[in-house]
Amino acid sequence: MTYQTLLVEIARGAATVTLNRPEVRNAFNEVVIAELTEVFQELGQNSEVRVIVLAANGPSFCAGADLNWMKKMATYTPEENLADAEQLAEMLYQIFGCPKPVIAKVQGDCYAGGMGLAAACDISVAVESAQFCLSEVKLGLIPATISPYVIKAMGANAARRYFITAERFSAKEAHRIGFVHEVVAAEQLDETVAQLVNAIVNNSPNAVIEAKWLVEDVTSAEIDEDLLAYTAERIAAIRTSEEGREGVASFLEKRKPNWLLPVN
Repeated sequence: MTYQTLLVEIARGAATVTLNRPEVRNAFNEVVIAELTEVFQELGQNSEVRVIVLAANGPSFCAGADLNWMKKMATYTPEENLADAEQLAEMLYQIFGCPKPVIAKVQGDCYAGGMGLAAACDISVAVESAQFCLSEVKLGLIPATISPYVIKAMGANAARRYFITAERFSAKEAHRIGFVHEVVAAEQLDETVAQLVNAIVNNSPNAVIEAKWLVEDVTSAEIDEDLLAYTAERIAAIRTSEEGREGVASFLEKRKPNWLLPVN
């Protein structure tokens, strides 16, 4: 896979997608949006890939929208603006809805739309020096397309504050409010992400995908008879799946399951 704005590498079940516009703090424009949409669609269907890491080159993870792109959008008609916004929304959904788990490797500042990228991922790890900011209202805008993912990640109370104040906040605060799962020193970032990747690739690929969707399905449902029936059906189905049977058999037979990748 060759892209103008991304670097993509696949090794031992893990794909790394790296934002590669450090000169503009990895801000996104229409090219980045199109390429991220395409790469997550492709990797989501790639049987060799079990987990995806979204990373970035340079001192910033992502500064949000490219200012030159925003300037150009100011000349768009309402219809053109809507079409453009729908493409951005689709990109975020391709990350969020990717069947493979996605880890955000936040090595630097994460602003505006960049927070949408991180929030659309399943797991986020940030360096302790990273700063976060939902800066849209400073520009007379609102964080609309990223809001479903950011609110899911940090909760409504925190989102309400940071949406309307546009304050910068630290990685420690991002962790406190649940926006990121872990905060580490810069020298520990690679190893921490590698440990998460290793944990995921050693699990049942099918069960990992099913577990990812289970969270979404159960979170959005009331605890009632329908949900109880649904969860019973889910566990019954996966028990009789090929990997479900293999996982139990390998445990009882004290051997490794057949989904483990060979050690190079």
